[in-house]
Amino acid sequence: MAKGTVKIVVERCKACGFCVEFCPTKVLALSPAFNSKGYHPPHMVNPEKCSGCDLCGMYCPDFAIFGYKVGEKPAQKEAVHES
Repeated sequence: MAKGTVKIVVERCKACGFCVEFCPTKVLALSPAFNSKGYHPPHMVNPEKCSGCDLCGMYCPDFAIFGYKVGEKPAQKEAVHES
């Protein structure tokens, strides 16, 4: 299994828990710490199990978390321009 990691944008998170619930390898948990909005953002509790599948990012309604394989850059959203 490829190794992965996640990038968490703590201040965007509203602690919905979708990333924690849908992580197939149970890498994430909600943190006991608060962000500036008063929410508990996720943190990695089992980083060695992360596959970089990005299901956490796909389910996040606030674009606050992104999963990627180690050695790759996180996906950048590019605008498509039609001419």
